[in-house]
Amino acid sequence: MTEVLKPAHSPTVRAWVDGWVISRNTPRPVREPWGLRVDVGLPGHVARHIVPAPTPEVLHHLTTTLTRPGTWLKLCAPAEAVASYLPPAWTVKDREFMMTAPLARTATPQAPPGYTLAITTRAGVTAARLLTAAGEVAARGQVAVAGSAAVVDQVETAAGHRRRGLGTIIMNTLASTAASRGARTGILVATSDGQALYETVGWTLHTPMTAVVLT
Repeated sequence: MTEVLKPAHSPTVRAWVDGWVISRNTPRPVREPWGLRVDVGLPGHVARHIVPAPTPEVLHHLTTTLTRPGTWLKLCAPAEAVASYLPPAWTVKDREFMMTAPLARTATPQAPPGYTLAITTRAGVTAARLLTAAGEVAARGQVAVAGSAAVVDQVETAAGHRRRGLGTIIMNTLASTAASRGARTGILVATSDGQALYETVGWTLHTPMTAVVLT
């Protein structure tokens, strides 16, 4: 049988995983014949298997040998290319997109009126938050540097503060911070909604991704 998608560039996928485990404070990834495994150890997210080249054979192997509920597969392929190879017990989640961007150090963006920009670094993870005058988090995101790559993670804007450019400020702050720490390439995995924001600040698609979970 043939591959369902041309393999994503594995070094980029590996760099994303290396940064993701720093960002989420999980054990280091374990190399597997089909890609990488991260033992997350959380309820509903026991482990994740990252598969750069999800062939039918690989999908059959994983979905028949992995039996613990809460096991995730992160497949570098669009859902329509892999869905027919997944048994009913595996639930396909929302569409995702791995994206990359060159990084360069710039001046830290200024918070708009009514907000304060707070930047903190702990255990190798830099978090940027835009706070209201009442101290509420209006927008946030974090970045972890792994070698020459930086993984941007958990970017979100609170519902009452969207369409004000706050997400762009967070993204530019994280990119500049990562570049100042030696990173030259940014990597992230976006939702469909997030993809549009990231494209406006210079990020481009590396590969579609599909997340599936055993329920």
